[in-house]
Amino acid sequence: MSSFWTGRLVRLRGIEPEDWRAFMRMDSHSEHQRSADALYPPRSADGYRAWTAEQSAAQPVDDSVRLVIEALDSGVLVGSVSTHDADPRTGRFSHGVAIDDQYQRRGYASEAVVLLLRFMFGERRYHKCEAQIYADNEASLALHRTLGFIEEGLLREHEFFAGRHHDMAVLGVTAPEFAERHGLGEAPSGNRRDEA
Repeated sequence: MSSFWTGRLVRLRGIEPEDWRAFMRMDSHSEHQRSADALYPPRSADGYRAWTAEQSAAQPVDDSVRLVIEALDSGVLVGSVSTHDADPRTGRFSHGVAIDDQYQRRGYASEAVVLLLRFMFGERRYHKCEAQIYADNEASLALHRTLGFIEEGLLREHEFFAGRHHDMAVLGVTAPEFAERHGLGEAPSGNRRDEA
């Protein structure tokens, strides 16, 4: 029997203390820091060790989770995926995904987001996932369109990064839209109309 958290390419798992090197490597690229809506000064190796140790022991709060994306073929940490701003009353939540530069365009982000959204829609019973993406981030916009997200608006000059304000595209997908494209209960290797 396969795990709910395992697809054809990746496995989602909790952060372990020894993951600190991979997070430090990913954060060395400003594109990954940008996804956090701010550019921060470099963190020390001890800072990364402390952060991963803290994250590995933390319990999810209010359906906000951060998981590691691990490549099945190599066991290497290739990125992370998270949920935030979960509101059970309205049935909405947001998500984020980051893939280390050297592992991009291999299908890891797509499959990781599908696994995460299956959990949030199918198990936690949320109705809608929203994403805010820098409007000039064509790769992320294309990924989300492929997954079934619909562009709902543009927040002009909404975030400040690298010395200037940037527009943010707002995208969303509802549970029925997601289920039609990806299913909710079946394993990622099951028969789906659209292989992520």
